[in-house]
Amino acid sequence: MTEETDKLREECGVFGMYDFDGGDVASSIYYGLYALQHRGQESCGIAVSDTDGPNKILNFRDMGLLNESFTPETLAGLKGDIGVGHVRYSTAGSSVRENAQPLVLNYVKGTLGLAHNGNLINAPELRRELEYTGAIFQTTIDSEVIAYHIARERLNSKSVEEAVGRAMKKIKGAYSLIVMSPRKLIGARDPFGFRPLCIGRRDNAYVLASETCALDTIGARFVRDVEPGEIVTISPEKGIESDRSLCIPEEQHARCVFEYIYFARPDSYLDGFSVYNSRMLAGKFLAIDSPVDADLVVGVPESGNYAAMGYAMQSGIPYGQAFVKNSYVGRTFIKPGQKSRESSVQVKLNPLREVVAGKRIIMIDDSIVRGTTSDRIVKMLRDAGAREVHMRVGAPPFLWPCYFGTDIPAREQLIAHNKTVEEISEIIGTDSLAYLRLERLPEIANGLGICQGCFTGVYPLDPPGEDIRGEFER
Repeated sequence: MTEETDKLREECGVFGMYDFDGGDVASSIYYGLYALQHRGQESCGIAVSDTDGPNKILNFRDMGLLNESFTPETLAGLKGDIGVGHVRYSTAGSSVRENAQPLVLNYVKGTLGLAHNGNLINAPELRRELEYTGAIFQTTIDSEVIAYHIARERLNSKSVEEAVGRAMKKIKGAYSLIVMSPRKLIGARDPFGFRPLCIGRRDNAYVLASETCALDTIGARFVRDVEPGEIVTISPEKGIESDRSLCIPEEQHARCVFEYIYFARPDSYLDGFSVYNSRMLAGKFLAIDSPVDADLVVGVPESGNYAAMGYAMQSGIPYGQAFVKNSYVGRTFIKPGQKSRESSVQVKLNPLREVVAGKRIIMIDDSIVRGTTSDRIVKMLRDAGAREVHMRVGAPPFLWPCYFGTDIPAREQLIAHNKTVEEISEIIGTDSLAYLRLERLPEIANGLGICQGCFTGVYPLDPPGEDIRGEFER
């Protein structure tokens, strides 16, 4: 989490494709990942293989964005009809090229390519166990722990999907996996369903992706979601096979609610529910539960815009756009020094004086983490002539860290940890402040089982004895 944005950082995005007709898949994987770029901007990679050729995986990984890393020549060199791709933000492990995915393993049974989204809570102990039996790690990410366990289980399994299932019995935490074996594409989702994963199809090719928006980008139609705890195996001989032996009762599911609030693209559907509708509902509930007299409702781009529209529709107060966002500034950018951090928000956002001057403004944002961005944005509105600024937040207050892949920091860094709502309002300079009520969370997720650990401290799995957020950084 960077100080200048004070925003939750995205997870990772995974995408896999198998063309049964033998067509090259690298270009489609590239565009699928492009649709998932919002989930990670630190590194990217694609690995492909030719199912009719030698058992060899061609792999390209690099730091940075897709369009900075891949050239037409690079994609043309990735020949293969089966492949996996990944965009990464590091919630665990250093941000270095060695930690970019997909990971590729060559072992006695052949080759494996793996892309992983999520965090394991028992990765350190599993890693030490492997190290004491001779494993030599090339990365500092828990994804390599998963890959090693799959490879080891494969030695005593009849199939790679059986090996994935055996490995899943050992690993604990959040994960959506796409595994490429020489002639199978496998998708797996942790039993709690923390991270999304869906299946698509285009002609005679099957796709696995973190979000449905990636299917739309390549012209694939949505088939269904991978269920929490399910392992799907895709092959020309049998199409889609399903193993649900690791599934748990629906009432135990614990999807990350921030997929709906912030992470996922608004045009995606997660487990059958529209992300756009979820954010509109959050805004409507804020208007019902925390109304205030004002002249204009505005969102903090981009994630606050849809909740702001929902608030405006419910309240009858006009919706407007109060900020111009610089589209050419990425999620991170060069900062010459400490002083520049004070203006970094203004590099990205600038208020429209004509819109806000003399008005009472309701400003909607998806969350407040440390509060270091909120105060600057409120000040921007006041400097632009806003008469009042009332802030409404599309999530409850953060009180606890996350151990499952969302970059929510230690408690002492969370502004809501030891301050009342009134104290926070005074710190960030608003006339009033209100958060989404905790009991509204299941409603914005369409009644699906969600994790509320970062708000309540009650996690679906016991937190690890050691802090895994950024583990293995030596």
